[in-house]
Amino acid sequence: MEFTAVQYDAFIAAFITLFVIIDPIGIAPIFAGLTQGTTRKHQNKMAIKGSLIGFLILAFFAIVGRPFLDGLGISMDGLRVAGGIMLFIIALQMVMAKRNDRKAEVAEEINEHFEDISVFPMALPMLAGPGAIATIMLLMANVEGDFIAQTAIIAAMVLVFCITMITFMTAAPLMRLLGSTVNAVLTRVLGIILAALAAQYVLDGLKGTFIA
Repeated sequence: MEFTAVQYDAFIAAFITLFVIIDPIGIAPIFAGLTQGTTRKHQNKMAIKGSLIGFLILAFFAIVGRPFLDGLGISMDGLRVAGGIMLFIIALQMVMAKRNDRKAEVAEEINEHFEDISVFPMALPMLAGPGAIATIMLLMANVEGDFIAQTAIIAAMVLVFCITMITFMTAAPLMRLLGSTVNAVLTRVLGIILAALAAQYVLDGLKGTFIA
């Protein structure tokens, strides 16, 4: 099977965008904090289970997202604008170093008495939150009709969640290795990239609405 430039671009764009949105490196300290004091076996179980559930949620919206939108009467251009605005807000939070603080606060508030953190809050809302759901639907819509390109996007999502699972399983030593300074720099750089992608989504949505 021969891949075209469009299909390669779909894979690369999906990987970068989903990696930034899911942000395994940024969530790793939260995962480490929520599983602190538990056994290594329990930590690995939460990492695998949380990543798998998050993937299944996004895969569901990747496959049936378009019929779902059609049923609600929402156009893809409308989703592009709304999703772009949502992603831009997330990007601003990353650049201003507020996103991880907000996630930590949410995790602390809703998870004080729960041992199994895989579904809530890890899979939802941290891994497969509104931003990630909107993103996967947009990515799939951008290559609608190209089955190979859509398969490439799913493959990129699989890769991102594999990296996420491994990151969670090595969260504690990884955080010690990277340190707070490196983590802060990575978060801001990824935030700038995400802001540019978000702006492009909005421009594409406006173009499709008013020019097409």
